[in-house]
Amino acid sequence: MEQIDINKEPPSREFLEKHIEADRFLDFVSTRSPVFKERPLPKSKKEAIDLMMKNPNLIRRPIIVKGSKIIFGFDKDRYKAL
Repeated sequence: MEQIDINKEPPSREFLEKHIEADRFLDFVSTRSPVFKERPLPKSKKEAIDLMMKNPNLIRRPIIVKGSKIIFGFDKDRYKAL
């Protein structure tokens, strides 16, 4: 398994556009971030991705990539399914 520091090598906009679902975009954002104490949560997929591109720490981590399957955030049950 390869580990990549998303602060040094953030995912591309294309990667985020492809894998973030428009109707569930907040599931991919680290909503507990202190950033959201100062501003409201994003209201659209585009706004969420714009914020993630400016501040990779807002991306829910870790991001697990196995073949065509992608998991954002810690989810032990989904990890087992991989």
